Amino acid sequence: MTSLLTGVVLILLSVVGIVSAGTDFTGDVLRLPSEAYKFFHGGDNDEVEGTRWAVLIAGSNGYWNYRHQADVCHAYQVLRNGGLKEENIIVFMYDDIAYNEENPRQGIIINSPHGNDVYNGVPKDYTGENVTVDNFFAAILGNKSAITGGSGKVVDSGPNDHIFIFYSDHGGAGVLGMPSPPDLFADDLIDVLKKKHAMGTYKSLVFYLEACESGSIFEGLLPEGLNIYATTASNAIESSWGTYCPGEYPSPPPEYETCLGDLYSVSWMEDSDMHNLRTETLHQQYELVKQRTNNGNSAYGSHVMQFGDIGVSKDQLFTYFGTNPSNDNFTFVDENSLVPPTKAVNQRDADLVHFWDKYRKAPDGSVRKAEAQKQFMEAMSHRMHIDNSVKLIGQLLFGIERGSEVLNAVRPAGQPLVDDWKCLKKMVRTFETHCGSLSQYGLKHMRSFANICNAGIQTEKMAEASEQACVNIPSGHWGSLEKGFSA
Repeated sequence: MTSLLTGVVLILLSVVGIVSAGTDFTGDVLRLPSEAYKFFHGGDNDEVEGTRWAVLIAGSNGYWNYRHQADVCHAYQVLRNGGLKEENIIVFMYDDIAYNEENPRQGIIINSPHGNDVYNGVPKDYTGENVTVDNFFAAILGNKSAITGGSGKVVDSGPNDHIFIFYSDHGGAGVLGMPSPPDLFADDLIDVLKKKHAMGTYKSLVFYLEACESGSIFEGLLPEGLNIYATTASNAIESSWGTYCPGEYPSPPPEYETCLGDLYSVSWMEDSDMHNLRTETLHQQYELVKQRTNNGNSAYGSHVMQFGDIGVSKDQLFTYFGTNPSNDNFTFVDENSLVPPTKAVNQRDADLVHFWDKYRKAPDGSVRKAEAQKQFMEAMSHRMHIDNSVKLIGQLLFGIERGSEVLNAVRPAGQPLVDDWKCLKKMVRTFETHCGSLSQYGLKHMRSFANICNAGIQTEKMAEASEQACVNIPSGHWGSLEKGFSA
């Protein structure tokens, strides 16, 4: 009997060409001829039950934030190569990068030093002032009547469908940035996801989130039982990291003066680019991305987290991304061949990297050098103003000894950031009314405002302290309330 089975196996292997052609081991993948793959993996069935949907959103604008739109454009290419239809992919991006005067390759966006153009073919569903929280939520809920501007495309899903959401931008504790105010608060996002579940219009939903302190968006907030699985670039108390930045290795082409991608984002996309996603699960990708993003537990990395219904992570990536036919012969091997960079840039410092590299390369005495210097100095002035103002408010509210302790307190893991989200929003609006916009850098202080609420401080007392702390507001791009929550 054993010899008979051996003979059958040898015949099968000979037929599909493995014995004669040999098995090809390439990098961290085992390559089998396509006929063998189909024999061992159930033939040509490429379908999943239901329809795949995706919502991709870059929550920033400005050339110094190049990487966020590059991430989203790359994600679109992954999904299109996987077979998702354009009408089922909804793209939110400000669209001020490809043809920006700073872009050395006009009309082209790349997401890695030697990468292809990822901008080509990306639909302009929601751009410019139409990239808003309200439109984002309406698109997820399939509510066309609530959409303002844009293509009007929404997730018109049914009970057997699978939804993937990818967000890339700046963040802070409990909040995600948007290019047009207001920004997105965690409690509002969770409410929308709960509504989507109550509507019964999906079978499973996967959310990949790139932002600083992104773990705080789901920690203690996303319940089990919604059939939602989320992973985040960082835990609730740390920044995420830009990559392919000037001065690091690998660096962007020399003509670029900005980071090309984000470490967590390029990790899941570059993994998806190379593997057959029928054989790789969400959990396997999570482990690979976690390993690469943590960067060997160095100073240049963050801790990728997972939340919600962890059981969903047993699903193949194919269920959400499809798979590129050119990768059909690659079988997943649980080893990460995608080497992390030797350095990375804190998300909150990526703008300074851009301004400094621009200044360094500009000819002495040129208008460009003066402009870069002005941009750098304005950004630094804004940072000092925000940091000093928040610190002084803490001292006014809690005393010189306890101020810093209260503002920087971190709740135990598993607890939400704040008990009263309405209070948090009021505190932020109150601060900005007296002290100017937090902007993308100031999001790092969201935990301080949450702790002020958790300490029971009333809005009136916060207003009084803010008024005392902020006698003057620096002029310039960053301090404008047009960039704030309260616009």
